[in-house]
Amino acid sequence: MSTYPIAAVQAARVLVVGDIMLDRYWFGEVERISPEAPVPVVRVAKREDRLGGAANVARNIVALGAQATLIGVVGNDEVGASLRGLAESSGVAAALVIDDALPTTLKMRVLGRQQQMLRVDFEDLPSEQALADLQQRVVAALPHHDIVVLSDYAKGALTHVSALIAAAAEQGVPVLVDPKGDDYARYKGAALVTPNRSEMQQAVGRWQTEAQLAQRAQRLRAECALEALLVTRSEQGMTLFTEAGSDHVDALAHEVFDVSGAGDTVLATLAVMRAAGLGWSDAMRWANRAGGIVVGKLGTSIVTAAELEGEVT
Repeated sequence: MSTYPIAAVQAARVLVVGDIMLDRYWFGEVERISPEAPVPVVRVAKREDRLGGAANVARNIVALGAQATLIGVVGNDEVGASLRGLAESSGVAAALVIDDALPTTLKMRVLGRQQQMLRVDFEDLPSEQALADLQQRVVAALPHHDIVVLSDYAKGALTHVSALIAAAAEQGVPVLVDPKGDDYARYKGAALVTPNRSEMQQAVGRWQTEAQLAQRAQRLRAECALEALLVTRSEQGMTLFTEAGSDHVDALAHEVFDVSGAGDTVLATLAVMRAAGLGWSDAMRWANRAGGIVVGKLGTSIVTAAELEGEVT
């Protein structure tokens, strides 16, 4: 493993586009059961907001030492204001579209003694006008970035994802996609798509052998005109498929505490390393290290350049 390419990373400019959300955590203690219903009562002692979805990808990019611009849609509400403030304080350059009729996507989690007990989601689809504004901002930003990351959480920001990929292709900017659903034709022409094991099974069906996976992955890669396809496989590591064949890296032996946002960290690391000039295989290995670190943290978290450097020594 080579040393961390800090100088190249600091010069990397990554544009992140996609579904933005706020992860809200209420931490507390559980000492009794409610007399109103057989449910635990959580006495909230601490509240914390964190950037989620595409915003978490951007936050991870900055933590790794690179530059990140974030484009997405938020509502004109308290959650949106909190999200914009967190982005600014994290060093993310946010160019957000505000949709007055939209509630900013919020995932609110209640935890008792570090165990998640309840999650409440608030979300809706953005308007067509907001999506048109988003595309205009992306097109204007493309010439100033080395690579584009599309973070798809099926919340509507990437409804016209094919047009965004085409716009990037026109300007020669490679696109990395964290996909959703089983319609991968939407991502045709991207440089890389990063399905997890479950998402890959949705797209190509369950496989029985590694050879069967390779055959289906390469067929999907060719059909979608992808330069590379990376399947993240949890405890089985990651497998990269390119025209040259396949490359695999085993998962690192870290204690798994919480997988929330791990895909965001992997995608962010891939984008940073590719923007810094590394090949797909080297980028995958750095991403695997980052993923191994972040699953040992509680909730939506980041991995820093210092942590990754420490992994290499």
